[in-house]
Amino acid sequence: MLQIDMSAAKRDTFGKCAMRRLRGSGNTPAVLYGNNKDVMALQLETIAFLKSLFQISRKNAVVNLAINGDETRHVMMREIQTDPVTDSLIHADFFEIDLDKPTRFTVPVEFSGVAKGVDLGGELVVHKSSVVVEGIPLEVPDSVTIDITNIGIGDAISVSDVELGAGLTMITDGSELCVEVIALAS
Repeated sequence: MLQIDMSAAKRDTFGKCAMRRLRGSGNTPAVLYGNNKDVMALQLETIAFLKSLFQISRKNAVVNLAINGDETRHVMMREIQTDPVTDSLIHADFFEIDLDKPTRFTVPVEFSGVAKGVDLGGELVVHKSSVVVEGIPLEVPDSVTIDITNIGIGDAISVSDVELGAGLTMITDGSELCVEVIALAS
């Protein structure tokens, strides 16, 4: 799993006007919660935060969040709020996780190869583009790859056929189909 470092500072101002001033000064308000700890109000430098967001865009990532330069917490992005008109950052939510405790993640499914059924005139139908797995956060892969080269017309690969690494558990129902090759009606 991808790891990235970010820095933040504790924030002691609250309210609509204070948040507008904060954003105007080049910072983004944020909040950190989870792991049975008190909620902490934070602020992040907007430009550095945006660069970090581009690196983790649509990926599962553990963020090593340094707060006031001394305390580091392991967190995940929970939500990012943007302005609907200007698309500028409004607010960010971080969720603290325990790196030793199994957690659930949605992992994208990638397909490799060309199905032999497609070469014979069939059509590839993808049913699942992602699956839910549970495991230690740093052991969860960025994606799950399925080799589809041996799928003929009428064959399918279900979720239970997907091989995961040691220490990972599939949460998605094993009877659901990931991909199949169907015959085209003539």
